[in-house]
This record gives sequence, structure tokens and C-alpha cells, in this order.
Amino acid sequence: MNNSKYALITGASRGIGNAAARQFAKNGYNLILTCRKNYDLLMSQCADISSIYNVKCMGFLCDGSSPDSVRILFDNIKDFADDIEVLVNNAGISIVGLLQDMSDDDWRNIVDSNLSSVFYMCRAIIPSFLKKKHGRIINVSSVWGEYGASCEVAYSATKGGINSFSRALGKELAPSGITVNAVAFGAVDTEMNSFLSDEERDMLIDEIPSGHIATPDEAGHFIYQVSQLEPYITGQILSFNGGWF
Repeated sequence: MNNSKYALITGASRGIGNAAARQFAKNGYNLILTCRKNYDLLMSQCADISSIYNVKCMGFLCDGSSPDSVRILFDNIKDFADDIEVLVNNAGISIVGLLQDMSDDDWRNIVDSNLSSVFYMCRAIIPSFLKKKHGRIINVSSVWGEYGASCEVAYSATKGGINSFSRALGKELAPSGITVNAVAFGAVDTEMNSFLSDEERDMLIDEIPSGHIATPDEAGHFIYQVSQLEPYITGQILSFNGGWF
């Protein structure tokens, strides 16, 4: 096993990002994990992962919506950049409400957090991937990026943007041996869906043919599986939704 290989995962202090980190660690990857706010929690998760899986795990505060913050991150990890094999752009936010009530600041925040962050992170990692003609980029998307959701118009727009970004960048980087795919999740049991009432949650489950909301562990395992796919699979939107759509 190549113990020098690293996975870089954003939004990794909890939820899908943390579950994905544990899957990569379980399979021998060292980790570079980021979060925007929950630094103490992230460092606690890093210590736990290192102890359980005997891998290196480094945590950094990084606001992916800020190009300066991303530059600082990559300056801090420059000694490991050439060992990064996988980038998982998982960080993101959701704002629920009518579009007509959304403020300018909320619009800019969700676009920068969900979509611009993917651009900044990809732009930063691509040079090291090009040097070795190898790398895997996985962008976390949503079924709403494909189908749209009422009262989550901005969120849907950013995830749709991620899908188009992934298709286009996949074509651009394929000749260099670098794959780019998006994973379009359905309902996953994370804090992002905590606004649902028990009744709304039950109604949602009734709509999902497989009969349950995915766990973060299931979602994290899928991200890891996508990272191991043949390099011929690139520029794809890979759905994980229990048959919901």
C-alpha cells in the first residue's frame, strides 16, 4: 500500500465529508481535511481518525468561498500537494425559502460557498495533478441540481452549475489522465435536512423507493467508490438517490 497518498476533502468536520474521510482513511489514504467554522470539531475528528486507522490526518480552517483562503491552504500544504490523489469538493450550504425573499448577500453567499469554492479548489489542485498526469476530482452535487427544488432555487442553481462544471472540466482534463465527476445525492441524513419535521420526513421516506434516507456512511462510501472507478469514467453525474429520481 502506498502510504504517501493523500485525499483532500472540504467540509469534513461532520456529515458526508467526515464519513468520506473515514472511508478513505480505512483504505490507507492520509488526509487533508478542511472546514470553515468548526475547527475544534475537525481537529477532534482528525485525532480520532489517526488513532483508529493509523494514517496522517491534518485539519485546516479554509473558507472555500474565498480565493485568498484557498491560496493560504495550498501554501500550507505545498509539501504534500504532489501526494494528493483525490480532491473531494464537499463543502456547501443550503438556504430554504422563497426566491423573492432572498437577499443579495444570501445569494452571493450560497453561490460562492457552493459553486465558486469548487472553482477555487480545482484551480489550485490541477497543476500538481497535471505534473503526474493523474488525479481524481469528485464534486458533491444533489438531485436538485438535475431536477430543481421549489424553495431551494439558489441551492438548485449552484448544484446545477457544479454538474455542468464537472462535465466540462472532465472533458478538459481527460487527455491528462485526470477524472472529474459529480455525485448527485438524494436525501442524506445530515444537519442540512434537520429542518424537516417528523411528518415531512415520513412523507419524504414514502417517496423513496428504497424506503429510507441514506446515512452519511453510505454517502461517504459512495464517494470513495467513485474515486476508484476506471479513468474512462469522467465528466459524469453519478446519482445516489435510492431510486427517488
